[in-house]
Amino acid sequence: MHETTCDVAVLGGAFSGAATALLIKRRHPAARVVIVEKAEVFDRKVGESTTEVSSCFLTRVLGLTQHLGHEQLAKQGLRFWFARSADEAFDECVEIGGKNNSRLPGFQVDRAKLDEHVLRLACDAGCELWRPAKVSRVDVEAKTIEVSVGEEKRILQAKWIVDATGRVALLARQLGHFRPNTEHPINSLWARFRGVKDWDGYELRSKYPRWAEATRAGRTWATNHLMGYGWWCWIIPLQGGDTSVGLVYDSRLFQPPEGATIAERLKAHFAKHPVGREMLSEIEAVEGDQRAYSALAYHSEKIAADGWVCVGDAAGFIDPFYSSGLDFCAFTSSGAAVLICRSLDGEDVRAAADDFNTRFQFCYRAWFEGIYRDKYFYMGDAELMAVAFLLDIANYHLGPVRQVFSDPACMFEAFPFDGTPGKVVRCILRFFNQRLVALAQRRRAAGVYGQRNAGWRLLVGGFLPDGTSVRLLLRGLSWWLRAEWRDLFLRVPAQPAPAIAPLTDTSPR
Repeated sequence: MHETTCDVAVLGGAFSGAATALLIKRRHPAARVVIVEKAEVFDRKVGESTTEVSSCFLTRVLGLTQHLGHEQLAKQGLRFWFARSADEAFDECVEIGGKNNSRLPGFQVDRAKLDEHVLRLACDAGCELWRPAKVSRVDVEAKTIEVSVGEEKRILQAKWIVDATGRVALLARQLGHFRPNTEHPINSLWARFRGVKDWDGYELRSKYPRWAEATRAGRTWATNHLMGYGWWCWIIPLQGGDTSVGLVYDSRLFQPPEGATIAERLKAHFAKHPVGREMLSEIEAVEGDQRAYSALAYHSEKIAADGWVCVGDAAGFIDPFYSSGLDFCAFTSSGAAVLICRSLDGEDVRAAADDFNTRFQFCYRAWFEGIYRDKYFYMGDAELMAVAFLLDIANYHLGPVRQVFSDPACMFEAFPFDGTPGKVVRCILRFFNQRLVALAQRRRAAGVYGQRNAGWRLLVGGFLPDGTSVRLLLRGLSWWLRAEWRDLFLRVPAQPAPAIAPLTDTSPR
């Protein structure tokens, strides 16, 4: 076998692996970094929408502004659509989102393009790429990797191993650290389509003039969401005309329709939502571009030790709602690069690796408990989701967004919820999330869940990490108090309906 030594072996050349390798080379140009990538060509991934945090990382840390401007689409925030029933009028459905275009950068990205571009930057910076190459064995103690490059067998001896294998989570599974998040049993169906109607086009503007004039923002470029009890759908435009459309659902609460293909199942589901029926009635699936994912939420109980570290989806994943996946990629890649470069400079980083792991575990649990735990119980109620939207996004801008924009070069080394303030915010967010779940359960039991899902809009002027978000936070609190007051007078049966509906129950209530 051909044997090669290097400073850093990066297993996986997609976004997280390539970004980690690029950051290492920029901080430590003399380091020999070898990237091992199995795919000859990257495929398209589910997560195509960036947040303000991940956009900051892409533009101000990696320096991808030119690529994003020329090869991807600008994103105009989030938009949510709710209905009382399948036969609700399209222009009566509740809309939650922005009144104006976004004031901080965001992008709708084709991950295949993005991954290839970042990998090319890493190679241009001096990283060595083995591709297509298959890892057949990793010895973490000896820090050796057996790799097949075509017919050739190679041994790669490294000082550091970076696991960027995504959901494969190679090291986490091999070392026994991989843990499915059974508290969050979500699954997904996803496909690409052509023929989605133009949200801002002449047809809809003529048909629904009052609806068209309700907002000054470009609805077409937003991440549009269809919402229901136990599920949500995303509709994301991509450069070139394709649209990524997917369904995520909590298997305790909802099961999607049956069908011969994933695209057929998705189309059958969209037909039951007034907005989906209007916008997606003429769609055609892109052949061969359909996926099904189960058990989306997971994490590794240990993501770092002296000599190895996990980044991106190899470290963990919670939920595609709010598009936080690339946020975790940014924080873990930045932290890993700093950790490795300190080690290459001769520092003993064992304590730092333990601290990196501890902070990641706390961040994962805080993010899950404060934002996502049982959220699917109230996703179909527009009033409760309005509370969550205002509180979640305002706290996000006052916390992680403010953090990274204050010093992009350094603050990606700190996880959200770090320190004492983070612990306090975790408790506050967890409290509000639990209260919204409780309110949703009471409304289901009383038969009034989603009763106010028609006839109004919540359109905010915009979010910024300043007093703008403080005002929206206060607005969210007022919405919450109003929901609590209304629910004081609900007549709940003596024997309430079970909090978790049967898997076959998909009808609105």
